[in-house]
Amino acid sequence: MKLTGAKIMIKCLEMEGVDYVFGLPGGAILPTFDALYDSKLKFILVRHEQGAAHMADGYGRATGRPGVCLVTSGPGATNTVTGLATAYMDSVPVVCITGQVATHAIGSDAFQEADVVGITRPVTKHNFLIKNVKDITRVMREAFYIASTGRPGPVLVDFPVDVSRAETEFEWPEEVYIRSYRPPVFNNGTMPQISKDQIKSAAEAIMKAKKPCLYVGGGAVVSGASKELLELVNKTGIPVTTTVLGLGIFPETHPSSLRMLGMHGTHYANYSVQNSDVLIAVGARFDDRVTGKIDMFAPNAKIVHIDIDPASISKVVKVHYPIIGDVRSVLKELNKSVGDLRPQIKDWLEQIEGWKKKHPLKYNQTGSDIRQEYVIEQIGEVTKHKALVTTGVGQHQMWTAQWYGFNSPRSMITSGGLGTMGFGFPSAIGVQLARPGETVICIDGDGSFQMTMCELVTAAYYKIPVKLFIMDNAHHGMVRQWQELFYKKRYSASQLGPSNPDFVKLAEATGVHAIRVSQKEEVVPAIEKALAHPGPVLVHVLVAKSDNVYPMVPAGHALDQVMDMA
Repeated sequence: MKLTGAKIMIKCLEMEGVDYVFGLPGGAILPTFDALYDSKLKFILVRHEQGAAHMADGYGRATGRPGVCLVTSGPGATNTVTGLATAYMDSVPVVCITGQVATHAIGSDAFQEADVVGITRPVTKHNFLIKNVKDITRVMREAFYIASTGRPGPVLVDFPVDVSRAETEFEWPEEVYIRSYRPPVFNNGTMPQISKDQIKSAAEAIMKAKKPCLYVGGGAVVSGASKELLELVNKTGIPVTTTVLGLGIFPETHPSSLRMLGMHGTHYANYSVQNSDVLIAVGARFDDRVTGKIDMFAPNAKIVHIDIDPASISKVVKVHYPIIGDVRSVLKELNKSVGDLRPQIKDWLEQIEGWKKKHPLKYNQTGSDIRQEYVIEQIGEVTKHKALVTTGVGQHQMWTAQWYGFNSPRSMITSGGLGTMGFGFPSAIGVQLARPGETVICIDGDGSFQMTMCELVTAAYYKIPVKLFIMDNAHHGMVRQWQELFYKKRYSASQLGPSNPDFVKLAEATGVHAIRVSQKEEVVPAIEKALAHPGPVLVHVLVAKSDNVYPMVPAGHALDQVMDMA
């Protein structure tokens, strides 16, 4: 029996095990939405296509499986670009299906036509334009395969309306073969593609080290390497610092944890990296917010770099021991090579303990103002550090990274590479649907939230029980901080207070339960009430307006040239 291309597209999603699809209909994609009407797929109607992309992203980060969004051509497709770029920078599996004008009209400036393949090429791992109905099943198999293998990333499938109306028989390819894309495949933990000699050499360098340090990024989370990382640390005693995307891969309650490094990392994490003699980078890409001034980064360290992406090796810093492969598989082999002999690092660990005592994380607890650090710390305490936390981008993001206390992988969901304001709330919706029954909290800023606040309607309509905490400091806080520190307090366009909406009334107008917090003693009761409420909740917290995030490494400075509060 022949099926239309639209029905084949929906059947492909069903065959790939997709449960949720996020999106918004329009003319060029209507045949596909008509086919969706009879499907068992659960569709979430968003209020803006950027929200659909972020929800698919949140789903992908929370599960490791591709999140899916479905939108129309032209502006529908272009509205997803920021979300695709966010997923691309952070290596998140997403499949985005966009409607397109009929194939014979492509290039004619037809109504709602956009060259979405050309537009998204720089911000996707790969993209497709389907021109023949017979190609749909092959393309969709390849799209999901590319999105979820190797270094994951978003894949876009552009779907012309005439192809969606054409008919052919449904033939499902059981295997995927792409001649130009052959990511390493690891069977039962073995690594035939990787030289065991590379791992042995790295292990020897680690065992001889006097000041080793592990620097762990989001690639370890993607790989599912928390057990292997913990085994390596327990064997060797090597201290561990993580990037913002690596938070949770190693429990921050562990005595070997240095917490986060980088521009707003702990003193002791940054000092440990800078003074190390062997630095083991695990699934990390040496981002500029982590390294500070490159030519002064870890100046005395021999660097071991484990990464699945060959293009990441020695891209930013010179690597002495490159190991290309899946992080989890490599760490399994490294644990074998390390054996049971611990490196002699007693003096090093004592030095680090001294740094921890001398430079603990701290914040201003004087006065009557509510501090964001306090709110986030209390959210961590009340949830016992077991919630899945999403954030927007700005001061609240960095304070969340510092003060929540992450102890499990895939529990910190944030835009790291692109730094996308507006990411927090829609991504939380995707996370909640991906992980039903778990507590999902979005910690957002008043500026970041307003970029995608229309998705309150989505949360209310579907009764998605996300708990949203808006840290309202009446500013674009991080912009204000930089203007204070580096632009002579010339506060240009960073003040939001006079124009902010009444967030409580806004939430109530959409059907979302809301709580306002203006006194410190109201913080914990508000957290408890929000968690007890069965549906979505917005908690509007009026916080101090002029606090800065510390520690801070100014741009262009070495990692150990740290500013701190007076």
